[in-house]
Amino acid sequence: MERRRPFPRPNRRRIITVANQKGGVGKTTTTVNLAAALAMHGIRVLVVDLDPQGNASTALGVDHRSGTPSIYEVLVGDRPLDEIVVQSGEAEGLFCAPATIDLAGAEIELVSLVARETRLRRAIEGMRNEVDYVLIDCPPSLGLLTVNALVAARELLIPIQCEYYALEGLGQLLRNVELVQAHLNQELRLSTILLTMYDSRTRLADQVVHEVKEHFGDRVLNTTIPRNVRLAEAPSYGQSALTYDPASRGSLSYLAAARELAERGADRGPRGGGLAGGAPPVGDARSAADPASRADPGPGVGAGAPAAAAPNAAGATSGHSPAGHPGAAGFVAHGPTERHAAGAPYGPADHRGGPADGYGPADGYEAADGYGAPNGARR
Repeated sequence: MERRRPFPRPNRRRIITVANQKGGVGKTTTTVNLAAALAMHGIRVLVVDLDPQGNASTALGVDHRSGTPSIYEVLVGDRPLDEIVVQSGEAEGLFCAPATIDLAGAEIELVSLVARETRLRRAIEGMRNEVDYVLIDCPPSLGLLTVNALVAARELLIPIQCEYYALEGLGQLLRNVELVQAHLNQELRLSTILLTMYDSRTRLADQVVHEVKEHFGDRVLNTTIPRNVRLAEAPSYGQSALTYDPASRGSLSYLAAARELAERGADRGPRGGGLAGGAPPVGDARSAADPASRADPGPGVGAGAPAAAAPNAAGATSGHSPAGHPGAAGFVAHGPTERHAAGAPYGPADHRGGPADGYGPADGYEAADGYGAPNGARR
């Protein structure tokens, strides 16, 4: 019964961007499985697929062939977001704004458009249908699509693979997030870090866990996601891991991570408040990760160009880098540690109660959600 107990709802809509410019760290897997876990426990969730590959759409069983109404029309053609959102067959209350291959050209087409960095934010603010969470899956880059996602969100979730290379680009990502904070979105905060692809057989994984938790503190979820073949198999069946194999280690880990994410969000204060637990802004985290990055960041991101990477902290070395090579983003590897387990109102407040088992429609919402029949959803 614990697994089916409803998750707490946030006091206001949470808009979370899942970003990391390094590919293969689990951004899409994290977005899809967190969304499925939340939706299975009484939360209404919208997944915005901003990756031209459309992998999140595939995993949610949503059609994203060329010509399908998609997020591309919203960003470039000013189409209302409600018109392209479809319901996923994964769970009641789980919706997806699909991505098609047309989105690959959006980076170039957005350059000449007015207010190019804020187009996704305005689309989300204009939504008529209420959701509790908006999870935005980003491409592995720091281009205009990712900038749109950062401007639209209030929170940033960074999945970090438990390997050395995953740490190298973290400092650059945090510098770009700080530029977005300074020039385009002062509400953006790094709220969550999720460690993925943890392999308990390696000392390197333990060292990465130790370093990340040492620098980012309570923003790191207590749950780590292990390497699990079920997480890789599930998308080939158009499913999340939670429906493909609910008893797998990967599914149980994402379920625990989603509950932790929801419980943290339930304690969030009123609009404009800080992070739960008093987490400092991104700038402090960036400085902790890379002291050399305290230099003036230079021009803003309005032109769509990411900031140049600053050199790593002097003397920072990693036990798993070549001899004398600077460590990733200022992290210093130590010995192995113990393994670690629209506008103003955003809908009704958290007094809405969920169903007894967490799988039925959420109270306070009509059965007909206005999104229409699932586009390509499984029967």
